[in-house]
Amino acid sequence: MQNKGLIRLFAILFGLVSVYQLSFTFITSKLEKDAEAYAVSQISEAEEDYVAKREALEASYLDSISDNTVLGFTSYDDAKKKELNKGLDLKGGINVTLQISVKDILKGLANNTKNPVFNKALADADNASKNSDATYLELFFDAFDNIKGDTKLASPDIFANKGLSEDVNFQMTDDEVKPIIRRKIDESIVSAFEVLRERIDGFGVTQPNIQREGNSGRILVELPGARDIARAQELLSSTAQLEFWETYSQSNQSLGAFLVNANERLKEILGPEQVEEVISKPESEIDSLLSDVAQDSLDMAPETNPLLGKLIPANPGSHAIARALVADTAEIGGYLRMPQIKRLVPNDVQFVKFLWERPAQDSEVVELYALKSNRDGTPRISGDVVSDAQDTFDQYNKPAVSMTMNTRGAKEWEKLTGDAYSNQTGIAIVLDNKVYTAPGVSTGPISGGRSEITGTFTVNETKDIANVLRAGKLPASAEIIQSEVVGPSLGQEAIDSGFASFMIAMAFVLLWMIFYYGRAGVFADIALIFNILLIFGVLTSLGAVLTLPGIAGIVLTIGMSVDANVLIFERIKEELARGKGKAQAIADGFGNALSSILDANITTGLTAIILFVFGSGPIKGFATTLLIGIVTSLFTAIFVTRLMIEAYTAKKGRRLDFSTAMTKGLFNNLHIDFLSKRKIAYVVSGILLVVCAFSLFTTGLQQGVDFIGGRSYQIRFEKAVNPSEIASELNEVFGSGTNVKTFGDANQIKVTTPYKVDEEGVEIDNEIQDKLYTTLQKYLPDGTSFQDFTVGASEKSIGIMQSVKVGPTIADDIKKNAFLAILGSLAVVFLYILFRFRKWQFSLGAVVAVFHDVMIVLGIFSLTGSIMPFNMEIDQAFIAAILTVIGYSLNDTVVVFDRIREIVGLKGWKAGENINEALNSTLSRTLNTSLTTLIVLLAIFIFGGESLRGFMFAMIVGVIVGTYSSVFIATPIMFDALKKKVAAATAA
Repeated sequence: MQNKGLIRLFAILFGLVSVYQLSFTFITSKLEKDAEAYAVSQISEAEEDYVAKREALEASYLDSISDNTVLGFTSYDDAKKKELNKGLDLKGGINVTLQISVKDILKGLANNTKNPVFNKALADADNASKNSDATYLELFFDAFDNIKGDTKLASPDIFANKGLSEDVNFQMTDDEVKPIIRRKIDESIVSAFEVLRERIDGFGVTQPNIQREGNSGRILVELPGARDIARAQELLSSTAQLEFWETYSQSNQSLGAFLVNANERLKEILGPEQVEEVISKPESEIDSLLSDVAQDSLDMAPETNPLLGKLIPANPGSHAIARALVADTAEIGGYLRMPQIKRLVPNDVQFVKFLWERPAQDSEVVELYALKSNRDGTPRISGDVVSDAQDTFDQYNKPAVSMTMNTRGAKEWEKLTGDAYSNQTGIAIVLDNKVYTAPGVSTGPISGGRSEITGTFTVNETKDIANVLRAGKLPASAEIIQSEVVGPSLGQEAIDSGFASFMIAMAFVLLWMIFYYGRAGVFADIALIFNILLIFGVLTSLGAVLTLPGIAGIVLTIGMSVDANVLIFERIKEELARGKGKAQAIADGFGNALSSILDANITTGLTAIILFVFGSGPIKGFATTLLIGIVTSLFTAIFVTRLMIEAYTAKKGRRLDFSTAMTKGLFNNLHIDFLSKRKIAYVVSGILLVVCAFSLFTTGLQQGVDFIGGRSYQIRFEKAVNPSEIASELNEVFGSGTNVKTFGDANQIKVTTPYKVDEEGVEIDNEIQDKLYTTLQKYLPDGTSFQDFTVGASEKSIGIMQSVKVGPTIADDIKKNAFLAILGSLAVVFLYILFRFRKWQFSLGAVVAVFHDVMIVLGIFSLTGSIMPFNMEIDQAFIAAILTVIGYSLNDTVVVFDRIREIVGLKGWKAGENINEALNSTLSRTLNTSLTTLIVLLAIFIFGGESLRGFMFAMIVGVIVGTYSSVFIATPIMFDALKKKVAAATAA
């Protein structure tokens, strides 16, 4: 081997850089363990809320040492930025895909026009978007073109308005306006991206990730380690639309008359049966507490009135007009929005806007405010006048938010406070359609533009409000269309199980290589350990995220990296058997194996690239580690192993056998006639394919939420539960379609429901979790609160451990991408094999074998999906497994084809005899590689955690079937397709 010194230097430097990169991870891990130990020593478990107190003390400890020098070259803060990033499944946290509403942006650009053509085009685009992959903007343009008639996009009441006057004028054609609108939409999405990034920076999570997904208007946000999940979701989805309104007084007679008239009209609309239903509801504890409240002029009698019976008199001195139970607010709001009721509003308050107070935590009653609005429904002052916001404390030392306004805002604020003072009304400070506070003005107009939001806040809430106000409001609503939430304790379990599977797989592979190849196996083991060091070093230096599937990718790389050494060692043994000298045999063995190694790894790499392009989240992590592992495996097997072997054998008297006493001569002199058995293989495979196809067409596959949309919850209990019993109870709550099955141990279930799958928002998520908690409460230990049950609490051992939500639109995209990934991988591989072997018959054999393998894996999942004691759903992870099976099957097939090409090229066709010789000569390598890979996969299957079992089962089946198909399907089909051509050439 030439340039040994250069390769040795590169290997040493590569290793040192990897150790340096990983040192930051070890430093942060040690310091965080010290912080945890300190918190445990200071706060006893006997203290109330000890977990939260320990977390706060840990954070304080780490903050106090953040700038201290560690080992003379870094600090905790610096090391934290450079450590190995762990994904949600290892660290806990939240991963969401936000869809910025292009519809909202369009309405804003058109100044909320009432133009019927514009609004009809929006409605048509809404319908079309449910069944189309095109962007919403293009669907809007198409819909507008179909119905526009004489209307133009540059109409004064659409886009040729005052706000766009510098860009659009009424003389422009639609084709001239469209690129301008595309640019404006893109600018708005960039603005939303920046707003979200600023909010996340202020949230305090280390190593957050935020990125745009093409031109789709989607933004991916990952917050690993986020523990307050509800807070994170609120932060991401709130538009932060701040408004200032003047309120009506609770003594306003027109409003009092309206509520009375509305109550009477509702009696007529609802009819006696529904009113009777309202009357017959059992009195709650809060009702009994309020039963002695004196009735005011609104005549609120709960036993006779559908509206007034749910309203409670406002507190004296408040600027609200009434109060109500939190549980009744949705129903009351629905009544007030009814067209028949809105027509009853008196003329002098005809534009009144009703809004609820933001409820305090654990509050059962909220206030209802009546705000002075106008024909356009615009507030007196909007939040865009706020120049700065800080979390602070009010005069009573309670958390508050202090705001400073710009010059225009200061003038408007002075006018608004002057009016409120004169009218003795309040000023409602509204954020995202919730009244946070509504103080009165007691000292006349307030100049200077300073104001304060007060209320029943926690310190974190005021921090978040100030954060979103500083960052600015989103240009449009942001809906969470896909989310994954993982509790931190589940993340720790994943680390433990991943590490266990890693160590077991490593131990077996290392021992097997020594058992089979003796001292040469030791060199392969050293190269393998060095390979793993390089993989982690590269992952860290690239800032890649390590996920549980990523660990599976690394462990799989252990099994696959052995393949290169096996190929080399088997070729060296062949060269030695031919009587070559030691040095020459080693040189020829490495040289002759190179072609097979490169072909096998390139085909696997191509499928990994396709997986990376079409996958998302953890699947990208799997593809990333697989790609890195392929590159580092090639380097360590081809160069590092050779350096060690040549250095060892360079000294006289040293003997290096590439076998042991037990394995010497194993698989030598085999003369199995594989081709004569091909018809039997065709029949067996044909029967299997028919059975699998029948099952797929009749039974089908269990599709996960990735492909059909919905919400999925992994819930753990203290004791074993009956999934059928729970399914029956949950189907009564959520309606039919809710699926419950055991997930791992008998005390853990997976609940999947399509309930309100088309509806987005944190409120819906909270509603579903509340229904789950209420229904499952009897299976939980006494005293388990809603907060204990929901995701996010650390060190939890019961409740929701993980939740996943996928909207129907993104589910369609995931399904499409999965289909494209499989087709793309088959096409790419067909072309690569055609390029390498120059005969389409080789490509045909490989692709038929791969199709055979994929069909059997799918069929087995269909046949056994209902009886296996682990998750057998078809999701993104399963597609990753299918693509890996394709890569592995091709790896095996390409090695066999490479040997066939070599032997046939030297000895000729001989009616297939030399093909049998090639198959026999690769049998040792095939069985060695398949065995080590299978053991590795079994280790992950048994010890790698419940979430990976279905994934690993698919790969185990794929490896077994792939090994069989490379010998009994790919080669025979290639032979049958090629023999006619050979026979014709011979006859000529």
